[in-house]
Amino acid sequence: MDTMRTRLTQSSSVSLCRSVGVSEEEVGGAQQVEVRFMTSEADEDSDITTLVMRHHHGYRRAGALVCVFAVVIFITAFLLAHAIFSGRDSCSQEGEEEAQRGGGANQPKDGVAGLYLGELRVMMRRLLQDEDIHRTVSRVSRTSHPPGSAEGTVLASDILNRFRKLQLDHTWTESLYATLQFPHRSRSSSLWLVDSLGVMSEQIPLNPSDFCPYSATGSTTGGVVYANYGRPEDFNWLKSVGVSVTGSVVVMRVGGGVSFAEKVWLAEKNGAGGALIYPDPADLPQDPRRLGLSTHTAVSEHVHLGSGDPFTPGFPSFNHTQFPPIRSSGLPLIPALPITAAAASKLLSQLSGPPCPPSWRGRLPYVRCVVGPEFSSGQRVKMSVHNVMTPVLLNNIFSSLEGRVEPDQYIILGAQRDSLGPGAVKSGVGTAILLELARTFSTMVKRGFSPRRSLLFVSWDAGEFGNVGATEWLEGYLSMLHLKAVAYFSLDQAIMGDDILSVYSSPLLVDLLDAAIKQVEHPKHGGQTIYSQAEREGGSWRIMKPLYLNSGAYSFTAFAGVPAMELRFSEVTRAYPFINTPLDSVSRLQEVLGGRLGVTGRSLGELVGEMVLRLTYDPVLPLRITSYGQSVLQFSAQLNQHAAELQSRGLSPRWVFSARGDYSRAAESLQRTIDDSDLHDPSTSRLNARIMKVEYYFLSQYVSAVETPFRHVIHGRGNHTLSALTEHLALLTSDPGRFDEKRFRRQLALFTWTLQGAANALNGDVWSIHNAH
Repeated sequence: MDTMRTRLTQSSSVSLCRSVGVSEEEVGGAQQVEVRFMTSEADEDSDITTLVMRHHHGYRRAGALVCVFAVVIFITAFLLAHAIFSGRDSCSQEGEEEAQRGGGANQPKDGVAGLYLGELRVMMRRLLQDEDIHRTVSRVSRTSHPPGSAEGTVLASDILNRFRKLQLDHTWTESLYATLQFPHRSRSSSLWLVDSLGVMSEQIPLNPSDFCPYSATGSTTGGVVYANYGRPEDFNWLKSVGVSVTGSVVVMRVGGGVSFAEKVWLAEKNGAGGALIYPDPADLPQDPRRLGLSTHTAVSEHVHLGSGDPFTPGFPSFNHTQFPPIRSSGLPLIPALPITAAAASKLLSQLSGPPCPPSWRGRLPYVRCVVGPEFSSGQRVKMSVHNVMTPVLLNNIFSSLEGRVEPDQYIILGAQRDSLGPGAVKSGVGTAILLELARTFSTMVKRGFSPRRSLLFVSWDAGEFGNVGATEWLEGYLSMLHLKAVAYFSLDQAIMGDDILSVYSSPLLVDLLDAAIKQVEHPKHGGQTIYSQAEREGGSWRIMKPLYLNSGAYSFTAFAGVPAMELRFSEVTRAYPFINTPLDSVSRLQEVLGGRLGVTGRSLGELVGEMVLRLTYDPVLPLRITSYGQSVLQFSAQLNQHAAELQSRGLSPRWVFSARGDYSRAAESLQRTIDDSDLHDPSTSRLNARIMKVEYYFLSQYVSAVETPFRHVIHGRGNHTLSALTEHLALLTSDPGRFDEKRFRRQLALFTWTLQGAANALNGDVWSIHNAH
């Protein structure tokens, strides 16, 4: 009680709201309420003494009054003190409980201005606003805004001004020229049926604005082959039944886990003369009365098998006029067009040839599933693509909050800004969540939050053309980013529904995500966390998925070696059909969500914010550095299955086993060092430099960034990757005649030394490494 009385006499005015860490202003903008003690304890004692002296002749009465006043003062002080300290305790207890659930520390760390992690979570949740997210999506998706357009320029200016009004530490833009492709203004692409003499007999209608950016231009004529989704296994099946696609136009469905670029690349690799891609009703609903596409709506997507400017692969476009153009190997050599379901039905209904497998059957009307390549009428197809390459000035917009302890460590959040259509999902949602998180964290800093590390908020240009703005920035700053970038969060296409969460991520961020989904309430199932709902639906492990080529996060990991993540809410039973179409509007998105766009956006923002808080708060970065050991272990098991065959060819897998063991031991040793370290010891922060480089260690040193930009041996593309090595190994069983022993030796050696190099680097010091074989 003495301690309590002492606290009460320290000030004549005590703010109850401040004592619990949240002001009335935070809750709703109302005037702050204060409970004030108008007199000090000394004044009270003086008043009581005077009263006794003045009424000395009435001692009993005075004594009674003194007792009454004393009891009143005591009870008042006790109740007020209880309110004050219980408010503080409730915040602290909530912070402790949340920290325990999320794995974070519950005590203030250096550079956090004395605020608990639990208090920061409460502050963040109260500041995030549903209405701002909905308003921004509506503003961004009012009309199409492709890169270089007047609408795109106005939107860029609006976002720059919004960043400036937030008064973050730094706000700036970076401009660059990149080569983009658009439809020719006077010559439209076309699709015709021609007779045996090549005379055009019937034109199949196309929308002049539908195109596949970076398609080859020109014309091709041939038969038609239906190839399902255009996956490797689909082309392999066609081969197995004797159907050749050489010289034919291949018709493929949207989806199947394969991007447009991969579909066209595989068609070209198998000898096709052209590619047509359509949305099948089996994959995307096509009843406009029930939130579906019209049968006369096509889906468009770029077909560059890569990211960034395809004429400056591996290096930036900042000074494009000073360097000769270098053509990316990912640019297709065959023309490609998006077509509608109605156009696809017109073509496929006239095909003859072997029947399709049952799993290939779509839902096009009047189409019996056969693969071609001949038409029953003896006709063929002629397709012509007339697109033009154009240099376009792009603008990336940046704003940052500088870290107070380790400012040279960056947590980066980014979203695509441009869209060929309205782009409510394509660009509106990501931009809205980005701006809302920037506003929330800047307000938190003004209210006492002192982030340990720097936060970087970025609005990227030319995302529609293969994350051009983001990739060019990575290429321009690659030498420093692997030393300074902690993690990247892509907010692109974050909301396509509100049922299930999917996360495409580097394995290093798994623990961070696992802790976050236990903290955040599911947007559709009130009172349940995202984690508990996922467990009810079959396990939270289903949330995690590998990074994919068209992801906004892919280049950060596969090219730059930065741990990255892209998050997405979607529907359980149906895909959002309007993405990459002119129908991707805020009204349709709201209809899919049942008017819950703001609520769902807030949940997604809170989930990302939770992970960002941990990364800016914890002295040692909470990344799972042992995660890649499991990936290599799975490959080692496959190698072991073929050990006898490999040894008969003079190949031994033991060097891979040794490198994997060295990596696992080094990662586990570093993890133990982290677990046993004193988090308040300033030298502990040096561990972060080793943790931040783990992803970078998996970029192969043995391939060129210009010729093979995605150098990551786990997530990248090319002969140097673990997936290419695994596919080649599988030939020992499936097709031994195609197994190339010399190529396999090289693949195995380069992968082994990349893995061994990562193990050596994790060990830290050269005297800790013992490679005595």
